[in-house]
Amino acid sequence: MSEAGSEAMASPPRASMEHAAPSPVAPYHPPPNYPPPVGSRSVATDGKAVASLVWAILGLIFALPIGLPGLIAGPIAYFLAGGALTRVAESNGALAGRSAARAGRVIGVIATAVGAVVTLVWLVVIFSALNDTSTQTGF
Repeated sequence: MSEAGSEAMASPPRASMEHAAPSPVAPYHPPPNYPPPVGSRSVATDGKAVASLVWAILGLIFALPIGLPGLIAGPIAYFLAGGALTRVAESNGALAGRSAARAGRVIGVIATAVGAVVTLVWLVVIFSALNDTSTQTGF
């Protein structure tokens, strides 16, 4: 190729550079017309609601084999949940934990009922074993 041919291939003709159409796409994304969202504030969970749920679960777990802990922990969970529901309702959204308090209240009632039944069964078994004289030999 000649020198004139290589110069023509290296750079575009001057006429095309002077009359180039503007690019239809902006080189950057334009900013939105609205402000960015405000970060969501974290809402604290009521401590009584969590305590109610913990007492209820522990009461139910220990009520199944023994019985008596369910009779103690169930009402504690029930009344803690009542206080938590009142505090959450009066906080106007500043406190969370309504679901935990309701769950604590329901599981607390179940733990109390299970604890009562299991305690009654244990008492029947113990008194039955104490009064059973047919297994004693001798005397």
